[in-house]
Formats: sequence, structure tokens, C-alpha cells
Amino acid sequence: MAGKLILKKKNNLYYFEKYLIEHLMYPLKFEPVLKQTLWGGDKIIPFKHLNENLPNVGESWEVSAVEGSESVVANGADKGLTLPEMVRKYREELVGESNYARFGNQFPLLVKFIDARQKLSIQVHPGDELAKKRHNSFGKNEMWYVVSADEGATLISGFSKQITPKEYKERVHNGTFDEVLQTCAIRPGDVFYVPAGRVHGIGAGAFVVEVQQSSDVTYRIYDYNRRDKDGKLRELHIGQAMDAINFSDVQDDFRTEYEAVPNEPVEILTTPYFSVSLYDMTEDITCDYSELDSFVIFVCIEGECRMVDDAQNEITLRAGETVLFPATTQSVNIIPEGKVKLLEAYV
Repeated sequence: MAGKLILKKKNNLYYFEKYLIEHLMYPLKFEPVLKQTLWGGDKIIPFKHLNENLPNVGESWEVSAVEGSESVVANGADKGLTLPEMVRKYREELVGESNYARFGNQFPLLVKFIDARQKLSIQVHPGDELAKKRHNSFGKNEMWYVVSADEGATLISGFSKQITPKEYKERVHNGTFDEVLQTCAIRPGDVFYVPAGRVHGIGAGAFVVEVQQSSDVTYRIYDYNRRDKDGKLRELHIGQAMDAINFSDVQDDFRTEYEAVPNEPVEILTTPYFSVSLYDMTEDITCDYSELDSFVIFVCIEGECRMVDDAQNEITLRAGETVLFPATTQSVNIIPEGKVKLLEAYV
């Protein structure tokens, strides 16, 4: 039978190879990349049901192509391949034609869980132009979805009043920079968009999902005079940050407003870099991706479900797990086991 299917005509061979690739693709799970940090807590490992005994896990990189922290496929025929290897192997069939034309072999998103036992540094990220010039990297526009929040937990996002670059330097050096930042009390379900140039920080007690451009470029501005495990003050990037900061970024509340609707996808954020929707479900939903030219990532933040794609690949996803559906996927049927809450992200 295989001999009959391998056709000599160039176009027919192309379409047969394309057919084979599309039918080899399947939903991908990855091994989490756990990051122990100075400020990390103890929520990620139990939340993800991991058999690990690591203290101070501040981050779990769920889908990553960042050099040195690449995700590794955990299931199926491609188990053991890194995400960059998968992009090189499957190209537009994995990421979508427009994404492959735009990004080539660079996977465009990074998805993480972040658990802050202590507050993170106040920081800022450069945009695409500055990041390319300085670091040959993507910029870093990102968003947070609050999974849980301890009593009194906060996020810092933007300025509470406009300041000048001169005042910025003075306040950083005299320890009063946090007095001009917008601090927001948070609760589960809150969403914050953090564009490049917006000064921000994650407060103690916050547990969030972060969806961002695939970049690890961070300018640390202010770190509360903390010392690392060797007793040294952590490196700051005050001068570099000044070129990246949007000093007119002032609002009363930087939260992204949305209305949650049960058993319907709710688009909570659309940007030039990614789109994110929330699914809060007790009933089956079928997602039609026939017109979408992108991979789709689902992060489970509560409950459990089964997911069946149009090729009848079936996986189970539970709280703390993440799955990537390739761009060849035409539809996904989501079947909750009771109640499930998911974030969906694509480019």
C-alpha cells in the first residue's frame, strides 16, 4: 500500500508529504522547567502534582524555547525532542504559516507559572526594537492571570504619578522609587497586561500564569536591598532600564476588565503578540480552529478535562498542566470532568 501512495509527480508528492505530516502531529505535553529563586514559594510543585522535593520554586516554564531553558516533549512519538527541534522539524505545520513567515524557527511565546513567596524586584522589559538592538532578542510584552492570591497580595503595574527620568534616578538611589508605583490588591481571576516599557513587580503571595513573548530580557530597577544566596546585592540595570521605561504610563487601575461567562470562551486579551481567552466550563465545548493559522496552548488552572482533536487524539488535562495543539489542528472537543477552568493562548 505504501508503494502505491508514494507518487512521482512533484505536486502530488508534496501533498502526500503534507498529509503525512498533518496526521503525525498530535497534542504536545512538555516536561516543566522548574526554576528555584530567591523569592520562590511552595505552591507550584503540589499544584502541578509533581513528585519533586525542591524548595523555593518560583517558576515553572511550561512552554519555552528560550536558550538554556527549552521545553522537552513529554509524550508521543516525538518524546525527548526540544521545542526548538520541533519547530525546525515541523515548521508551519506546528506554528502556522503566518507565524513561520514572521518568526522562522523561533517559537514566539513563553508560558509560565510564577509563585512569589516574597515580592519580586521592580523591573521593566524592553520592546522589540530596543531588545533587538541590544540583545538580538524579541521584546517582552506579557500578561498575568491571577490563579490564587494570599490575603494582602498585590501586583505593581505602572506609575501612580508621572515622573521624569531625573526623578527616577533620584528615587531609585534614595530608596523611594516604590512610592510612585501603582500597587493593586489582587484576587483570583484578575488579569493584567504588562506591555514593554511598563514598570512592574509581582508582590508576595501572588500565584499567576504569565503569557509573554519568548524573551528572558529583564532590567531590574529596584530590589529592596536584598542579597543573594552568596550574600551579595543583586545586580541592577538602572541605566539600561531608563531607555526602556514609559514614564507617562500612569493610570488609576491597570487591571484588564472582562466579563466571565460560564461555558463560553471569553476573550480576555488581544495584542499584536498574543491573544488569550478564558474557559470556565461544566459543559462540553467544541473549539473550531479551521480558520486559525496558529498553534494553540491550553493551561489548566482548575479542575480536569478530556480533550479530543479532529484526528481523534485524546489527552487528559488537569490543574497545573499545559498542552500545545499544533497549527494543523482543525478542532478540539473539551469534555470537563465536573468543572474545569482553562486559559487558551495563540498568536
